[in-house]
Amino acid sequence: MEADIFDSHKAEEAVDFEFFQGEKRKIIQPASLKDPKLEKLKETLVEWINTTLKPEHIVVQSLEEDLYDGLVLHHLLSRLAGVHLTIEEIALTRKAQIRKLEMILEELNMRLSSREGCQIKWNVTLIHNKDLLATLHLLVAMVSRSGIKSDVQMEVLTEGSKADSQSSTEREDPIEQLLKLEPYKVNTVKKAILHFVNQNMATLGVHVADMDKQFADGVILLLLIGQLEGFFVPLFDFNLTPVNDSEMLHNVTLALDLLNELDLQLTSVAPQDIVSRDITATLKVLYALFKKHKMK
Repeated sequence: MEADIFDSHKAEEAVDFEFFQGEKRKIIQPASLKDPKLEKLKETLVEWINTTLKPEHIVVQSLEEDLYDGLVLHHLLSRLAGVHLTIEEIALTRKAQIRKLEMILEELNMRLSSREGCQIKWNVTLIHNKDLLATLHLLVAMVSRSGIKSDVQMEVLTEGSKADSQSSTEREDPIEQLLKLEPYKVNTVKKAILHFVNQNMATLGVHVADMDKQFADGVILLLLIGQLEGFFVPLFDFNLTPVNDSEMLHNVTLALDLLNELDLQLTSVAPQDIVSRDITATLKVLYALFKKHKMK
């Protein structure tokens, strides 16, 4: 697959451009972006990723937009090579995303470069800058050598080692920081949290597709808290099929009270915020649960 697409383009279709201090970078010329072979390769890679990550409810739509922050690459590394890096699942800032990519690509490069004939044609900067050519080279190498196995099962990044450059505001309320950034970063966080939620709700046969709406009545939130904390919320304590705002408000209030008892204090979130489908409030609650339970 790699030879068909990368070797078939003429020399003038992939041009060297001079960058700072003499650095050169290959790019795909605009005319080549419409090449049927390139389109087919992109479709094939997207299908491969989605098939590989289907058990984790991760869906990729764009190679450029969905891989740059390391979330999808991290899950591919875990699924294909059994490598589980202890890194942030949700990297909100550019600095955090680059740090995450550095660890993932170091692990991938170590395995891919050990294979005969594999040349490293990507790096952290190119992947994070959504460079399509570099992303394609990386994915094709992963597909071609998807049997790679790891002798190193764990690498650890602790808070405070490489993360001390983050401001205290970022550490205290990452959701508030996120919502000041570009909209696509909000979608990145939503995907990671939805994956976490659905992983933990699968045994109940519950699937969340719309975070903005499905938590508003408090039912799934209460079931999720019970699943994560290992207890059952009695059905007579809440409305399993709420029909009005009052019943929804009762459910959400109970959920927030339980979180307070579990030392997950969310003083800036009011029950009415969740019922009103305030995505900021919903994300704060779900992120608090995610942060507590992601490493368990």
